[in-house]
Amino acid sequence: MTYRPAPRDLRASDFDRERVITLLGDAAADGRLTAEEHADRVERAYQARTLGELAALTTDLVAPSGQPIRLDGRRAVAAVLGHDSRDGRWVVPDTLPVVAILGEAELDLRQAILQGSRTIIYATIVFGSLHLMVPEGVSVEISGSAVFTRRISRSVRQPGPRRPGAGPAGSAVPEVGPAVIEVRMVGVGGTIRVTSPRPPRRLGGLRRGLSR
Repeated sequence: MTYRPAPRDLRASDFDRERVITLLGDAAADGRLTAEEHADRVERAYQARTLGELAALTTDLVAPSGQPIRLDGRRAVAAVLGHDSRDGRWVVPDTLPVVAILGEAELDLRQAILQGSRTIIYATIVFGSLHLMVPEGVSVEISGSAVFTRRISRSVRQPGPRRPGAGPAGSAVPEVGPAVIEVRMVGVGGTIRVTSPRPPRRLGGLRRGLSR
């Protein structure tokens, strides 16, 4: 059985420190932190080595949904007659249940932290929808049984280069091969939509077009 460190024990990146320091600056600007408190927390952020050390610096400043780093991604995503989502900088567990019953579930993995090379999503869709957004370098596999459920894949232009030093989806651990999101689905009606970066154009094809 492969050992997985707890989310709070994962190593922090410079990107994680930047997110926390930005929030600390906002809190100092509107008076939630004094100048001394701000200086102390910024210094601790620069010295932090784990996500848990960083997360402790902002828990008293904003609600859980607004935290720059969210460590508890284990609970199921449940969109029942409504909307439920995960986005921002969150730690994705190896397995994640998602339920969309007459509702919309959204998983944004573009800044998420994957703990392994394969993540399994157990999706139950009953006349609902699941929107999955993945970053460059992450592929999606969909399997299972679904009746009258549409599958839509859409490529979009990458907004900008990924931050240096980050693996697929900002992984906090070394990856072996490309990262894969496996969706095991049971569904009746509804839609599953995957949005991924547009693949780069091949230079050879462009040259052939110019030579004509």
